[in-house]
This record gives sequence, structure tokens and C-alpha cells, in this order.
Amino acid sequence: MLHLDTGNTGFMILCSSLVMLMTPGLAFFYGGLVGRKNVLAIMIQSFMSMGWTTVLWWLCGFSMCFSGDLKSGTDLGGIIGNFNWAFLRGITPTTPSPSNDTIPLVVFCAYQMMFAIITPALITGAFTNRVTFKAYWLFLTAWLLFVYFPFVHMVWGGGLLSTWGVKDFAGGIVVHNIAGMAALASVIYVGRRRVIDQGLHSIPLVALGTGLLWFGWYGFNAGSEFRVDSVTAVAFLNTDLAASFAAVAWLIVDWFLTRKPHFIGLLTGAVAGLATITPAAGYVSPATACLIGLVSGFVCYYAVALKNHLHWDDALDVWGVHGVGGFLGIVMLGVFASTLWNPGTSGGVDGLLRGGTHFFLVQVAAVSIATVWAFAFTLVMLWLIDRITPVKVPEVTEAVGLDEGLHGEHAYAVGG
Repeated sequence: MLHLDTGNTGFMILCSSLVMLMTPGLAFFYGGLVGRKNVLAIMIQSFMSMGWTTVLWWLCGFSMCFSGDLKSGTDLGGIIGNFNWAFLRGITPTTPSPSNDTIPLVVFCAYQMMFAIITPALITGAFTNRVTFKAYWLFLTAWLLFVYFPFVHMVWGGGLLSTWGVKDFAGGIVVHNIAGMAALASVIYVGRRRVIDQGLHSIPLVALGTGLLWFGWYGFNAGSEFRVDSVTAVAFLNTDLAASFAAVAWLIVDWFLTRKPHFIGLLTGAVAGLATITPAAGYVSPATACLIGLVSGFVCYYAVALKNHLHWDDALDVWGVHGVGGFLGIVMLGVFASTLWNPGTSGGVDGLLRGGTHFFLVQVAAVSIATVWAFAFTLVMLWLIDRITPVKVPEVTEAVGLDEGLHGEHAYAVGG
């Protein structure tokens, strides 16, 4: 039964709007990082996810994620939900949210849809300038159905990993780790660019995108408490602390090694910190959030350096920032979680340093399973898509730029 709380409901509608804003922010962030000939091609992939993911969410996605659970035996093997809410049937304005009966289910549905939209869009930064739009559409569809929706159900929807006691406050496994590993698989399958962009075309666009992402991330993390309470405030503060410490750490390492304080390093470091704190935001102290940010700035920087050393053409560092950051955040949550900062409204638990050895082990096991599945399935999926339609654009299209070659458009006036 719905016990409507207008404060909680209004807050969650606001948070849904903030998370929605992150996808256009991601489009600007990625758009600034590519060359002038490929701006629209990378941006349309984010906006396409806004449209097509919403369609899939209405058709079956929300139901696959949140209807039924393993404990009651009403889902499908603890892997996906049943299809009782397909087409959002049976949901009325007075149906309560499973996470908090003071919020209507329709609000919960909208909030979770925004997560579904941005997660596959993150992957696009890895294979920029190389993938056909038709192949991307098939990729988006299959990846949501067979990777994202199952992991949402397993972690957040009462599925298998949830019954193990796995915690993921706002998406370390469900969003960042699986997106980052899918990005790495995509890079390995698609291969290197034949025509490399001549540097970043607009760092101001990257800064604008980072600002929108950072702003939206407060809804991403604080909203994952699904109510307004002290844990909401802790998650909000921890989000900013981790992003700031990571941004400065990345800047300092880059400055020391290259002798220049690069703006792009500061921006990338902030995103790494945001990704890493996401699973832990509502479970750890502000001091721990500072540590998580500091560690993520260093670790993700060197993950990107390793990628460069191995000549993986992850164009926009999705694996190093999101894949590694998500994995690191889940593991550090297993170490530092404390019921002193989350007494239980979000299922607070103690980590390794407070005697939670079992919790630490299930965190490591869960993120390892997610890593392997997202990587392996993405490789197989791309191979199957390639049998239907070519995944990689022809060399001539890559040379002329995907904006013109695929979409017949130009981001800027010719000669401008």
C-alpha cells in the first residue's frame, strides 16, 4: 500500500531529472574528446540510448529488472525478473515502490530508467570512430537484455547476488564495472582506429560535460537512498569529496610525469573518482570517501597508462576509468563499509576492517563474476552482430569522418 510522502517523492523526481541530465553531459564529454569529424557520431549514440533504452524499458526492461525475486521463487532463477510488469501493466499511480513505500512505483521506474539509459552510453567512448550505427543499435539492444537487465535484477532486484549479501549503493557493478569491461571487449574485437583523431577538438566541451556529469551524479548517488535522511546527506557529501580528491590526485600525478598541469587530466580524474565512490557512497564515512577518491585518482591514472602501453585503442579511456573504477569501488566498499555511517535503512553492513570478512569475499566474488560475464558476452555478441551486419565502418568512412560518412551531417560549418 502506498503511504505517499511528498518530500521523498519530490526528491526522487528531482534526482531522476539529475540522472537524466548526465546522458547529455556524457555526450558533451565524449564529443569534446574526439576530432571535429566525429563529434555528432559519438553524441548521437548517447542520445540514441535515451530514446531506445526508454522503449525497451517500457516493453520489458523494468519488469526484467524488478518484478519477482529469488527468495519468493517468483523470478527466473535469480537471474532476471518475471514479465508481470511488461508494458508497465498492472502498475497504477498508487502502486508503492519496492524500495520505499512512500514513493510511487512510477517514480522508482523513472529513476531506474535513467540508470539504464546512461550505462550502455558509457561504452561508446571505447569504440569511437569505428562502429556503424546499425551495429551500435543492435549492440545497445542485446547488451541491455543480456548484461544490464540481468545484473540489475541480481544486485538490486532481489536476485542471486542480492541473496548473497552483495551491496552496490548506486552502481559500481551494475553500471561502471560491466560497462568498462564491455568497453574493453569492444576494443579488442573492433580493433584499432585506422585514422587517429588529430587531438582533442574541444576541451571546453569536455569541461561542460564533466560539469553536467558531476552535477547529475548527486542525483545518481544521493538518490539511491530512495528517501531523504542522514544517509542521503552522507552519500551527497561523499560524492563530492571523492570526485575532488581524485581530480587533484590525477592532476598531480600527470603534472609530475609530464611537467604540465593538464586540464583534461583534472577532468578525467574527477570522473574516475565519481565512478569509484558510486558503490560505496552511502556506506562509508567522509574520511573514507576522501581515501577512495585519492586511491582512484592514482589507480585509474595508471590503468590508463597500462592501456596505452599495451596499445589498446580504448579511445576515451572507458575501461581505465569506469571498468577499473567500478571494480575498485566495490572492493574498497568490502573493506571500509561501516554501520556507523549507514545503520541499516539501506542495508548497512560492516566491511573487512570491522570484521566483515564474509561481506568482503562476496563483494570480490560478485564483481569478478560481473567482470568475466560482461567481457565474455560482449565479445560473443559483437561476433554475432558481425554476422548480421558489419560492425566496423569501412576505411573510407573512417577517413572522411563518421559525421559525414554515416550521418551526412557536420558539427561545424565547413571551413568554420
